[in-house]
Amino acid sequence: MNMAQIWEQMPIVIGALNTGFLQTLKLFFVTLIGAFPLGLLIAFGSMSRFRPLSYLTRVIVWIVRGSPLMIQLLIIYYFPGLVLGNPIWGGGEQGRFLAAATAFIINYACYFSEIYRGGIQGIPRGQEEAGLVLGMTRSQIFLKVKLLQMIKAIVPPMSNEIITLVKDTSLARIIALQEIIWAGQAFMKGSQGISGAIWPLFFTAVYYLVCNGILTILLGRLEKRLGYFR
Repeated sequence: MNMAQIWEQMPIVIGALNTGFLQTLKLFFVTLIGAFPLGLLIAFGSMSRFRPLSYLTRVIVWIVRGSPLMIQLLIIYYFPGLVLGNPIWGGGEQGRFLAAATAFIINYACYFSEIYRGGIQGIPRGQEEAGLVLGMTRSQIFLKVKLLQMIKAIVPPMSNEIITLVKDTSLARIIALQEIIWAGQAFMKGSQGISGAIWPLFFTAVYYLVCNGILTILLGRLEKRLGYFR
């Protein structure tokens, strides 16, 4: 394929990659919106003084963190229909997106929960004892004393997970979700009159690099703003 053909096909390829990248961004943001609060709830469950809840939560986290996300995607998408006879997701793009979002939220919530737990337990216990002596409730101690310190502690590991999430969204193509890698790979198989073209896949890397570059800058600035806790 010569350069003239590539330039001729460029608008078609860029349009398809833009559409796929919007799907990638949608999955990314939906995952964060769901995983942040769910991860905190799971962290509280794993630290609960009610031992059955604590043990159950830790087992779930161990299973999710110990198995590949790709397997979780396949199970969540296909299990209801093939085993239970109830294809709750349907067969359309919206159903595939809902299944992928569910799998990603559960997976990343379990990872976030361990980061939350480490951040909370890393705060000196004396601060809680001092708050109780002053007449504060445990909720007030968490919100007014521990929360910002916890955020400062978890920003670096959380940043790594967030950047990893951007790249992990490509795994959603295993259930045929049409994200950016799917869009780029389609031109190898034959899409919109283009077949056997591998060069669109190299352009997908540019999207990931730009996105991760912006996230790195934003998260780095957040970490600096929290530097007064040093």
